Amino acid sequence: MEKPTSPVLPLERQRDVAKSIDEAFHAQLAKANLGLSPISLTLAYADWAMHLATSPGRQLLLAQQAAALSQQALRNSLPCAPGVDADDKPVPDMDPRFSDPGWAKWPFNALKESFKASETWWRESTHVDGVSSHHQHMVSFFNRQALDALAPSNWPTTNPEVLKKGRETLGLSWLRGYQSYAKDLMEYQKARRIVDGDRLHPLDFEVGKDVAVTPGKVVFRNHLIELIQYTPTTDKVYPEPLLIVPSCIMKYYILDLSPANSMVRYLVGQGHTVFMISWRNPDASDRDLGMHDYLQMGVMEAMAAVKLRTGASRIHALGYCLGGTFLAIVAAALGHDGPDSQSRVRGRNPHRRQEDGIALDTLPELATVTLLAASTDFSEPGELGVFIDDDQLNTLRQAMARTGYLSGRQMAGSFQFLNSRDLIWSRNTRRYLLGQDEVGNDMMSWNADLTRLPERMHSEYLSSLFLNNALASGHYRVGGVGVTLMDIKAPMLVVGTVRDHVSPWQSVYKIHQLTDTQITFILAAGGHNAGIVSEPGHAHRSYQMDVTEKDQIGLEPDEWVAKAPLFEGSWWEAMHAWLQERSGKPVKPPVIKPADVLCDAPGDYVMVRYAD
Repeated sequence: MEKPTSPVLPLERQRDVAKSIDEAFHAQLAKANLGLSPISLTLAYADWAMHLATSPGRQLLLAQQAAALSQQALRNSLPCAPGVDADDKPVPDMDPRFSDPGWAKWPFNALKESFKASETWWRESTHVDGVSSHHQHMVSFFNRQALDALAPSNWPTTNPEVLKKGRETLGLSWLRGYQSYAKDLMEYQKARRIVDGDRLHPLDFEVGKDVAVTPGKVVFRNHLIELIQYTPTTDKVYPEPLLIVPSCIMKYYILDLSPANSMVRYLVGQGHTVFMISWRNPDASDRDLGMHDYLQMGVMEAMAAVKLRTGASRIHALGYCLGGTFLAIVAAALGHDGPDSQSRVRGRNPHRRQEDGIALDTLPELATVTLLAASTDFSEPGELGVFIDDDQLNTLRQAMARTGYLSGRQMAGSFQFLNSRDLIWSRNTRRYLLGQDEVGNDMMSWNADLTRLPERMHSEYLSSLFLNNALASGHYRVGGVGVTLMDIKAPMLVVGTVRDHVSPWQSVYKIHQLTDTQITFILAAGGHNAGIVSEPGHAHRSYQMDVTEKDQIGLEPDEWVAKAPLFEGSWWEAMHAWLQERSGKPVKPPVIKPADVLCDAPGDYVMVRYAD
């Protein structure tokens, strides 16, 4: 008698098929929503709408505010003498979109004031009791995105500057704008069809020729990094080398742009022996590289190589953005006093041999730790928090599972979305409506040099740090051992920037609550990139700086801003003085041994580009 076929196996196959269908459907939904999860967005607006619908008192208050804002907009748009400053000159609008004098005249002033009233009302309307903080953040963010798109400055018939420019040039500015639009549209369509990396559009500033030209040698290489040692330019150098850990979501040469604004060249010129990590631009075969690989194969093996090639037992270390987060984790692991801190750190990936683990006690001591625009507490991640919840991460994981990585285009699109007012709408107004040609610069060229992130690393980074805030809570593990930032013993220099959309300075400032060491905090003018690239002589640069001593209770961010001294000029000079004060007596520069040289800087990894 035949045994009945078990229904388990067919059921498993049916589940796999169902899962594949679901993932394919979710992929199309995400594609139609610019990579975002429509479920997360729907839940956020449903949460807000239902709480508002059941809050009649809040509705009444919002109605009153709408009437008051309408009256205020009407008064501000009536013909009257415009506000003037001490020199009897019209006071320009603080919003750069409406800075042109034409916005002070009717009917454009009425359009402007009506739009500003709408912005204020929608911003206030998102605050409803009972709505989760994440959903409130999402609603506020996407409302602002929609309003930015509808701003009267974005449309030719409602922008007085566009109309005036068109009259003055007899329509030539409009023609140039249309030509630019047609050109960009053709480039976009061409880029979507390109699958061969050799057909990438060349960068305006060539790597190794126009940017990343500080002389040096690649002295170490593994599957994940190249380590560049820069050639000294001074007769003597400080005995502690400086290792720079840039973010792996960007090419390292943001810190070595043109000679005039290269942080690397500046530091070398001040007598520092500088090493730079250049991260590999991953492909599909690297999908299993995880966070621990970036810590061990990246930061730790670089530290070991610096010690081996210079003989220095103490080094300075500087991390930028995500590289700063990596550095903070390693610094905490090095500061751990328990016996497990001497364990070897290994991960599981096909590119590492079993004996490739790094013993923490073989690494050099950290004389100082410098973090530039680097988050360590992710409880308030700023605008990036819009993209962080379980459903958003699941959508992202499904997309990465098909390729093995997060593409550079996806990453660049996310950062553009975070600051769409400046990077999309204001740019479009200048280029397409005013007919202004974009003046390329080295930072714009670097911004177009996109990088990928491996699937596993990016998923672990978002889940452990952004979603669960494991580092700040003391739950992050290195080599099987939990690390806490309180274990960092080295003095720290921490830099935030005023207009940072990626790592808000208030979030960066939270390092004061997580450590018990001396912290010198600098708040620099500018954004996430432009605030860091702040070379001496750069016009309109300033920064605030103050020190919180060990065991001293740190101030709240707003209190710190009110108290900290303001300095004009570049904070790079303050950084050099800070490093100099914590360095030994200058010595002869270390020799770069010919046997260690693999190739000239900028190396091979930085040259790898992909069309996606």
